[in-house]
Amino acid sequence: MTTTTSHNPSYTFLKQGIYYFSKRIPTDLQQHYRQPRVVQSLKTRSVKEAAKTARHLSQRLETYWQELRLQQQDAVPFEYLLKNRRQQLTLSDAFQLYLEIKGQGRSQLFFISAQRHVNYLVQTSGNKALKHYTSIDATHYRQWLQDKGLANASVHKAFACIKAIFTLAIKEQGLTMQNPFSNIYLPSEKDDAKKRLPIAIADIRLIQSCCKAVDDDMRWLVALISDTSLRLSEAAGLMLNDLRLDEDIPHIVIQPHKHRPLKTRSSERIVPLVGASLWAAQRIAQNAQASDYCFPRYCNSKGCNSNSASAALNKWLKVVTGNKDYVLHGLRHSFRDRLRAVDAPIEMIDRLGGWSLKTVGQGYGDGYQLEQMHLTMKMLGAE
Repeated sequence: MTTTTSHNPSYTFLKQGIYYFSKRIPTDLQQHYRQPRVVQSLKTRSVKEAAKTARHLSQRLETYWQELRLQQQDAVPFEYLLKNRRQQLTLSDAFQLYLEIKGQGRSQLFFISAQRHVNYLVQTSGNKALKHYTSIDATHYRQWLQDKGLANASVHKAFACIKAIFTLAIKEQGLTMQNPFSNIYLPSEKDDAKKRLPIAIADIRLIQSCCKAVDDDMRWLVALISDTSLRLSEAAGLMLNDLRLDEDIPHIVIQPHKHRPLKTRSSERIVPLVGASLWAAQRIAQNAQASDYCFPRYCNSKGCNSNSASAALNKWLKVVTGNKDYVLHGLRHSFRDRLRAVDAPIEMIDRLGGWSLKTVGQGYGDGYQLEQMHLTMKMLGAE
């Protein structure tokens, strides 16, 4: 008997008490395989061991699939360095050169992000010689990213990466061509704020209720954000010792880590835990395993990849609420509105949310005490 439930680790299912690994082969790579899925017995009945092994196998597959997409057809190693190959330099050649030069000392997230952006371009225009890419490929790439639902800021990041890869290859190899990804119109990042609607309080309560019903690590992440206004990257990158649950006032310490820096100096802060966020923090602590990370699915010592959580969680929010315009970041907008509704001082709002302080005067003094912020947050009616 095969059993698949929401409580099984990712990419696993149970069969006669034994965990199996199962992962769908990407459509563009299925011609290399005899079947559409990779299925393998993990030879264990332990959910902890199954989760660890499944994550390892999934990462190995993703790495191999990245190489398979970008592998060179030529047998000569570093063939792009040969003089007679200079004008035939392909996207995969340029990408390899980019990683060799720019990747030194960078975190794992740098490589994951760069590979993702290049893979997007391969999907839209193929892996061809750089001189064969045109501004039409660039505009097609932009439209494809937008159709995929990426925020304007993410489109800008993707273009910045691809443009940097082309620029480096052109300069390093002395190519006689213009960068086709330069001077392409991109929508303003400021427009993203208009798309991120605050989530109605009734829908927040619904989301929190569903989080408690499903009760898994992804839902703990949503619940944690719902009553704290943490950015997704801040929440996903938390260490277990950032949770201070045994204090008189339970709270979270938002501080920079090697695997996850903070967006701004004002992002470093202390946030009281109330309602669904307190429940989520308690569930995280109760289910802590060997890892020092609150969400080892997304973070490890090499880096934090909160982007992999964003798409899945945004999709889940839309299904739960029935509102296709909701995204996880909308909880952050709602948090600010909820604090305004209870007449919280603007300085306290900015400090709780890690928003940049608006005036020089706000930067003086120690700010609000934890007790004061806790009392204010309890007024939000968090459940």
